Amino acid sequence: MAYKIVASQCTGCSACEPECPNVAIREKNGIFVIDPKKCTECMGHFDEPQCVAVCPVDGTCVIDNAQPRYQA
Repeated sequence: MAYKIVASQCTGCSACEPECPNVAIREKNGIFVIDPKKCTECMGHFDEPQCVAVCPVDGTCVIDNAQPRYQA
């Protein structure tokens, strides 16, 4: 499943954007969003999703259950 950023919790700090190995994160109206078509949950790159690892607000980058699991 792709990750998503909970808009109401995003502070717009931009910590996540440069850490994404798939360039799936972009800024939109002052908050950051993840393109589910590009998100691979950092599989094959890191042991944990980098958006989750660097986000200063716990529970902001979460699994988007509306999206299918990433298939390598």
